[in-house]
Amino acid sequence: MSLTSDDVKKIAHLARLNLPEADAPLYTTQLSNILHFIEQMNQANTAHIDAIAHSLDLTQRLRSDQITETDQREAFQAIAPAVEAGLYLVPKVIDEE
Repeated sequence: MSLTSDDVKKIAHLARLNLPEADAPLYTTQLSNILHFIEQMNQANTAHIDAIAHSLDLTQRLRSDQITETDQREAFQAIAPAVEAGLYLVPKVIDEE
């Protein structure tokens, strides 16, 4: 798949990138090469290859799922500046215009 200069400009616009006109041909070539490489990789026969999550056959050590701390929610909310219905209230920081 080859991209045109217009394709690259549209991609840059959608990504909100400032792409100078002089750089468009360079990026067109580079992105087209990347897409060509992906097409080559997609042509590889992977029918007999098992999907793996990691190249090494390792298992992760897991800890037991036990509660180790007491519920201190009421104590923390008692010292909070503003709480409503079990939620912390914070000042509005974004003005809507």
